[in-house]
Amino acid sequence: MDWLLNTIYYVVPFIVLLGVLVFVHELGHFLVARLCGVKVTEFSIGFGRKLWGWTDRKGTEWKLSLIPLGGYCKFLGDEDAASASQSDKNIASEEQKYAFANQNPFKKLAIVIAGPAANYFFAIIVFTSIFFFLGKMDFPAVVGDVIKGGAAEKAGVLKGDKILSVNGKKVATFTELRQEVEMHVDDKIKLEIERDGNIKSFSFPLQIVPLEVEANQSSKPRPMLGIHSLNAVEITPIEVGLGEAFVDSLKETWRITEVTLRGLGQMITGRRNADEVGGIIRIAEMSGDISREQGLIDFIIFMALLSINLGLINLFPIPLLDGGHVVIYSIEIITRREINETVKEYIFRFGLFVLIALMLFATYNDFARLFHRWFS
Repeated sequence: MDWLLNTIYYVVPFIVLLGVLVFVHELGHFLVARLCGVKVTEFSIGFGRKLWGWTDRKGTEWKLSLIPLGGYCKFLGDEDAASASQSDKNIASEEQKYAFANQNPFKKLAIVIAGPAANYFFAIIVFTSIFFFLGKMDFPAVVGDVIKGGAAEKAGVLKGDKILSVNGKKVATFTELRQEVEMHVDDKIKLEIERDGNIKSFSFPLQIVPLEVEANQSSKPRPMLGIHSLNAVEITPIEVGLGEAFVDSLKETWRITEVTLRGLGQMITGRRNADEVGGIIRIAEMSGDISREQGLIDFIIFMALLSINLGLINLFPIPLLDGGHVVIYSIEIITRREINETVKEYIFRFGLFVLIALMLFATYNDFARLFHRWFS
């Protein structure tokens, strides 16, 4: 029965999560392609052999495929699912105008950007809905309790202190505070605190504490301030109107994007360990943990967070990703000439190499994390 429970708690949520995000992403490409007059020949959730499908009246084959690790939207004239190469040689003359290859670079650019944009739009809708229907439950960045022997206590932080900034970055909520602590990579952390109407500054090293293996956590040691937020009983959800909920959702979406980019920058410059990069296995692990230990709302929030990351990653200027296409079509718009097909082929080959290398690295990290979680 254990295998059945693991399937329910880990495999099913993962397939649902990935299926929804891939559908949203490809639907963005699909809708804008239709608006631009491009014929979509295939819309697939998954890769490989078709399990189920149907063809709509405009000739698009909608299908579910065997390998649920992505998907694609194939346009008329595409010679592969990634739209890395196009040809109109085998297209009837009356359908030439519907081929992706025959569109101007502005339309191509719009179609390519639509996928990541749809992921961002999905996240904004999720956050707006949660804020509007459930209200906002912000834990202010006020110290509830100070852990005895922790870094904060040793530095002189007291219960009731209001933390204004971390390393010069203003914080208003405990979520933002925790985020800045997790982004910390220097020897000492700098806090600006308001106490009894006075502003005080603290600078001290964080305490490295091993976490217990729980949902969404790893046993890897992490830096901690050594404080708790106010008790949840003391906080009541704040009702907001639809307009305010939408604005707050934009802020939340930007916060997640900014944190992701900062973390990536720290990895590139060597200030943060690259073993934090995770792949498909890590996503499956986290989605299973959340569905098992938390609830539907937390799962949907996690889905929105991943949707932002999927949209952002796809905008990176790596050939084969949407961002690589954006660079190519932008160059063609600026130069007013199409890049040679042979040059494009070599560019996309390089992109394939980069993506395979990143996937292997992320998978290695995933297995190393699982080994550490199960056997340490």
